[in-house]
Formats: sequence, C-alpha cells, structure tokens
Amino acid sequence: MHLAEFDNVTLRDNTTNCLSIDDFRNQVYSTVYSIITVFGLAGNGFALLVLVKTFRQRSAFHIYMLNLAVSDLLCVSTLPLRVLYYVNKGQWNLGDFLCRVSSYALYVNLYCSVFFMTAMSVTRFLAIVFPVQNLRLVSERRARLVCVCIWVFICTVSSPFLMTGQHLDPATNKTKCFEPPERRTGGGLSKLIMLNYFSLVVGFVLPFLVILLCYAGIIRALLSRQHTAQRQKGAGSKAIRMIVIVMLAFLLCFMPYHVQRSIHLSFLSQTATSCSELVYMQKSVVVTLCLAASNSCFDPLLYFFSGEGFRRRLSTFRSTSRTQRQPATETGALPPLGRGTRFE
Repeated sequence: MHLAEFDNVTLRDNTTNCLSIDDFRNQVYSTVYSIITVFGLAGNGFALLVLVKTFRQRSAFHIYMLNLAVSDLLCVSTLPLRVLYYVNKGQWNLGDFLCRVSSYALYVNLYCSVFFMTAMSVTRFLAIVFPVQNLRLVSERRARLVCVCIWVFICTVSSPFLMTGQHLDPATNKTKCFEPPERRTGGGLSKLIMLNYFSLVVGFVLPFLVILLCYAGIIRALLSRQHTAQRQKGAGSKAIRMIVIVMLAFLLCFMPYHVQRSIHLSFLSQTATSCSELVYMQKSVVVTLCLAASNSCFDPLLYFFSGEGFRRRLSTFRSTSRTQRQPATETGALPPLGRGTRFE
C-alpha cells in the first residue's frame, strides 16, 4: 500500500507553465486537518474514556468500538504535524522520524477503520439474522483475535510508508514531507498501479461487498419480522442507524478517495495533459484525501447512535463519575460547610 507518493504529486514535465495549486493545497489541508483534529480528538477521546470506564460491560461489539477509537486517536494525534507543515507553506521542520510516522498513521487508520467497520457489520448481521448461532460464533475472545489480526495485517502491509521520509526539493530548497521527490514513470509507475489495485480490492472493494451483503441480509430479516418483540425492534433500529452511518462513511470518505486515486494513476501514465486537466486532478487529490481523513469524525456517531448499549454505558459512566465526586458521608464524614449535598 505504498501509495503516498501520488497523494500530493505535482507533474512538471510539459506543464511547467501551469499555475501552482500550492496556496489552495496549503489552505485547504491546514483548515480541514485542524477541524478534523478538534472534532476527532474530542469525539473519539470521550468515546474511548466511556468505553474504558465501562469495560466490565464488554462484548464483541464493544471490543471493535474500542479498537476503532484507538485507531482514530492515533491518526488525529498526528494531524497537527500536517497542519504545521502546510501552515509553513510546505516546509517540514520536525525531522525525518515524525515525517514517516505521520504519513504511516493516516493510512493505517484509513484501512483499520474499513476493517473494523466490516467486523462490526458482520457482528450485527449474525446477531439479527442468526441469533441462535450468534451465541456460539461471536465472543469477546474471538473479537480480540480478529482485532489483533486486523492490526497486524494493516500495520504490516502499510509498513512501506515508513520507508519514505523527508527530502530536500532542489527546485524550492525546502524540506518536504508527504510528497514524492520526483514524478514516477516507467517501472515505478507500473509498480504503483499494481499496489493501488491491491489496496483497492483488498482494502476497499472486498470489505464494501461484505458490508453490502450483511446489510442486505439485515434489512431482509427486519422486513420479514412483522410481529417482533420490543427488544428485537430496538436491535433493528440500532442496525438501521448503523447501516446509515457506515454507508455514509464509505460513500463520502472511502469511495471518493479510492476512485480518484485510481483515476489519478491513469492520468499519470498519459504523456500529453493540459493545464486545466492537471489543476483539476491535483485539486481533486486534495479534496478526496481530506474526505478520507475525515472518517475519524464519523466514528463517534457510530458509537453513540448504533453502538451496543453505548448510551447505557454513558449513563453508567455519568453515575460512576458522580459517585466518585460525592463526599464520604457513608463513612461518617460530613460534607464541607456551605456546599450542601447536591451533586448535580
């Protein structure tokens, strides 16, 4: 999945007179990444706190939510480094190690999110369509094993991102990060195309097909049960909310990025390109990469609106927090004078 080399690529062969999109790129990236950082840290940080504090109520779905929150936090914690880079107009001052790590973290999160959402969708599918078999097939132990496999697989296949660090651009005399040293042609471009198709199929198409099949089965099962119990209706409403949020994440974040990335590679193989085509392609790279990074902001919605008992966990978390703030009246200690006994 060593595909970062064309996320910010600039063609200079026969289009040197084209207007640069550097100002557009720097403004959009710095603004969008700042917004994603704020909402991503707040939403996923709070969700992770609730999930950890209520860990005794864990389930397979809880394990997946916990890992997804950790993945998102690891990603958004590196976005401020990208913001500094683009605020400095493409000058990297933070060293080679942080350049490699910040590039690596974004793509690890992207594909971990895809696979954790897939695992959550399969879990919900088994719970609704095969409720009896679900008791045997779905367990915390198996969920932890699936999470370990996802982390190992994604971190391993994304490891080439760690091989590309900072470099000096001779044209501008600036230290660059997140950008290729030069345009890839010939065998290098062919290799990128092959890697793109691998990540496209394994990292997007196959998980998306699994999710679509799961959701088709869930909707069919829900429509066929006209006289379900109230508890089953509650599970169905959670499933519908999950379908909506996950589909939005895939259609708004993951699909535009993967489609545009494939088109971009095809564009790179062309020998004659106009300035308008070049500018349009480069701006589309900026927009779709921002959309891909914004998936970290969708996941807190997934926890709250479709997470298994997440709002119940939130209530438990609030009750526990109030209890911990209470004075020790039960042991005979008196509350401080003038403060009363109100804990709201």
